Amino acid sequence: MGALTDWRDIKYSEIFEGEMRGLRRRRESDSGCTVADLEGTLAHLYIMEGADWGGRGELQSITLGATIAAYERVIAEWKAENADTGKA
Repeated sequence: MGALTDWRDIKYSEIFEGEMRGLRRRRESDSGCTVADLEGTLAHLYIMEGADWGGRGELQSITLGATIAAYERVIAEWKAENADTGKA
């Protein structure tokens, strides 16, 4: 990233990459973890995203946005792998 990269972009990337690592590690180490489990968590994250009536602040909004994006990416990758291998 360039020297003039905004702190928001840096924080978003840090959170996103950390969530991606954690979700991939969970998938590898927890044989009971399913796409449906991640989709359930994602549904709750969407609810949290819409429930900002009290104002969560910029950092919390960045964190939530990056977390949601990571869940969406991992779910999409997992479904694409299942489609490639013929799994349901």
